[in-house]
Amino acid sequence: MPAESGRPAPSRRQILFTASVAAAAAAVTTAPAAAAAPAAPAAPAGPVKGGGPAPVLDAFALSDVRLLDSPFLANMRRTCAYLLFVDTDRLLHTFRLNVGLPTSAEPCGGWEAPDVQLRGHTTGHLLSALAQAHAHTGDTAYADKARSLVSALAECQRAAPAAGFHRGYLSAFPESVFDQLEAGGKPWAPYYTLHKIMAGLLDQYRLAGDKQALDVLLEMAAWAEARTAPLSRERMQSVLKVEFGGMNDVLTQLYLETGNPVHLRTALRFDHDELYAPLAAGRDELAGRHANTEIAKVVGAVPSYEATGDRRYLDIADTFWTTVVRHHSYAIGGNSDKELFGPADEIVSRLSEVTCENCNSYNMLKLGRHLFRHQPERTEYLDHYEWTLYNQMLGEQDPDSAHGFVTYYTGLWAGSQREPKGGLGAAPGSYSGDYDNFSCDHGTGLETHTKFADTIYFRTGGTRRPELYVNLFIPSEVHWTQTGVTLRQETGYPTGDRTRLTVTDGQARFSLRIRIPAWVAETGGRAVLKVNGRTAGTRLEPGTYATVTRHWRTGDRVELVLPRVPVWRPAPDNPQVASLSYGPLVLAGEYGDTDLAVLPTVRPDTLRRTPGGSTVFSAVADGRRVSLRPFHEVHHQHYNVYWAVTPRRTPARDVAHYPLDEGTGTSAADRTGTFADATLAGGAAWSTDGGLSAVALDGRDGHIALPAGLPSGLDEVTVAVRVRVDALVPSARVFDLGYHKDTYLFLAATTGAGRARAALKISGMEREDVIDATGPLPTGRWIHVALTLGGGTGVLYIDGAEAGRNTAMVAGPLLLGRTSRNFLGRSQNSTHPRLSGAFRDFRLGNRALTADEVRQLAQG
Repeated sequence: MPAESGRPAPSRRQILFTASVAAAAAAVTTAPAAAAAPAAPAAPAGPVKGGGPAPVLDAFALSDVRLLDSPFLANMRRTCAYLLFVDTDRLLHTFRLNVGLPTSAEPCGGWEAPDVQLRGHTTGHLLSALAQAHAHTGDTAYADKARSLVSALAECQRAAPAAGFHRGYLSAFPESVFDQLEAGGKPWAPYYTLHKIMAGLLDQYRLAGDKQALDVLLEMAAWAEARTAPLSRERMQSVLKVEFGGMNDVLTQLYLETGNPVHLRTALRFDHDELYAPLAAGRDELAGRHANTEIAKVVGAVPSYEATGDRRYLDIADTFWTTVVRHHSYAIGGNSDKELFGPADEIVSRLSEVTCENCNSYNMLKLGRHLFRHQPERTEYLDHYEWTLYNQMLGEQDPDSAHGFVTYYTGLWAGSQREPKGGLGAAPGSYSGDYDNFSCDHGTGLETHTKFADTIYFRTGGTRRPELYVNLFIPSEVHWTQTGVTLRQETGYPTGDRTRLTVTDGQARFSLRIRIPAWVAETGGRAVLKVNGRTAGTRLEPGTYATVTRHWRTGDRVELVLPRVPVWRPAPDNPQVASLSYGPLVLAGEYGDTDLAVLPTVRPDTLRRTPGGSTVFSAVADGRRVSLRPFHEVHHQHYNVYWAVTPRRTPARDVAHYPLDEGTGTSAADRTGTFADATLAGGAAWSTDGGLSAVALDGRDGHIALPAGLPSGLDEVTVAVRVRVDALVPSARVFDLGYHKDTYLFLAATTGAGRARAALKISGMEREDVIDATGPLPTGRWIHVALTLGGGTGVLYIDGAEAGRNTAMVAGPLLLGRTSRNFLGRSQNSTHPRLSGAFRDFRLGNRALTADEVRQLAQG
């Protein structure tokens, strides 16, 4: 027995668990009969109907769709080359070690290293990818390799009891990890890893007809039932606080496949109330949560709806998808910064080199696909699917890699890049490698690039009127067995603006439904649909499906033209920062070897199409002309996606003025009438000093909360306030305007070095811009402080006299945007101390005042 798997004498619970494993195994041994794996990729048994409605639309089998030459097929070929190349003995090394079987294989690196808790997950992804490659191509080499891998896993599973594990356990790490989890520990995602293996086995059974894969999966499902059944609901909910992938998804799918209610019973234990309850109530409580942990949980909600008929599951899934896509997604369709969701609509304020983890989008596309099949009237599901597929997923793979290496993140901070491979701990934009990476995104990449064919077309099923949905404009051919019709799609889209569909074989009466993307409405143009050269009379409304119903015959053809114009898309938290799209393509600036410290400022009026390039443009940014091309085409160089846009000049004025002279109540008004009231919070109270009202702060929790949005749209700014500092404590703020501890504009009364400091930083910047005074702010008396920012210069004034200057500011106030958290007397960082003192007369001006103007303001 490996040392890591050692355990003390069995407890009463463990004895009961051993007995329950045997009972669970007996309960789940019933499975659909299946013959040996056929050469043709067909599932040996169809799924059973659950207790809920089946999807309105059926997916075509991967064997029914053939990709034609395109970037998608090129990506798939590179990934398929890796599938045949990778040494499964190396991946099996830790599985065999875990159960005491002999192995001489060289260990893998990255997340598959023998000392990394997540080891084993890639094997599950590989099983799924091999199944998809076999199903799509019919090549038995993928099925043969997978059957050998499944056989080896079955051997490990059989050896588990002799190694001290319970029957059915299959993993590359000891079962004692689950003891730690159930005891309240937080080991790195053990159920997540098991889910990947189980999902891979289910794909092998469904897509490659491997009966042994189902047998191994049933044993794992029995283990999961026995492991979770003795846990109280409270304890199980505690277990679910650790990432568990899509355990609910694979177990529900297994129930739908076999009809055995035990699998559904186990699956429903993985409903995480902490996530599901607010979603069921329509609330967005995603801020601060690990994105891919939550997305995977919600993917399983749609199969739960199909299995139980409980509409709550569908509502949870739809609310989550809608919330993430509309309020938590970046320009390319992906989501998360540092793998976490932020507050709704915070985008520019949360840019970095580690935005848009690719696993997130892999799962979001899976979720949107599930939802669309139930609600095909919601075409936004497929609009997002296409947008993310082109702009993120297609571009995650290195086109120069023979083995289809992918990145972990798709960074969106200025100057991010996708660069040569690296191992664990490599740069955020590094591509994966053959054996030295094996991150989760390496695994989902194997699946993404072998299933491009699964969503191009859908069809109605059962007794419904036959309809063929054309969802994506990807060169391909689909054979619709039920009608005997073969349809071929030839297109240069999205490089070109048209697609052509031709019936190459067969005849039948059905409705052809073609998606008219919602982005067409933004162009001001009109899509054109022709059938056999004649303009169709059907209505072409963006964001819907155009329908043509007729008796189709060999040679019939349909042509669709989708007009496009460049569109600048403002960010929700900063309208003066925008991305540029052309049709479904986000365009990125090409910066080669030039790194960027901050978002460039672009002149939209200088945008020009590059001669000879239908999707290549250029524009002037920061005084130089920059080439812009589709984001998925930009590799091995620095790029930029979000651009600052200089606002129109307006007359000099105060955009906000809070005299703080009310003297009573808990609020203070903006005398310009522009913004909402400020609020006295914590230990903040009205006081009188020298006959004038002021707000006094107690230095513990007292502060003034200003409304959101104060500096929005200003490329120059003056922040001024009268303050009395009663005690100097490093990092205590006079004011702090921003979103969080990485995006802010603040003034501290003193630092640890004994100097007053103003600082500006936007998330993604390597370091903050600072303006230091020669000493701290004076204490015990009223002073006037002012900070002016504009034209790359920041100046700090105390009582009208210059106290500090920085003439090489990297960023400017324009990048702050519609700030959501603005304070007097406290910091964005909750660990910093509060200011002890008092405030009056806070002003925010829309330009950088001159020294004379600041002096006059201080004397006023």
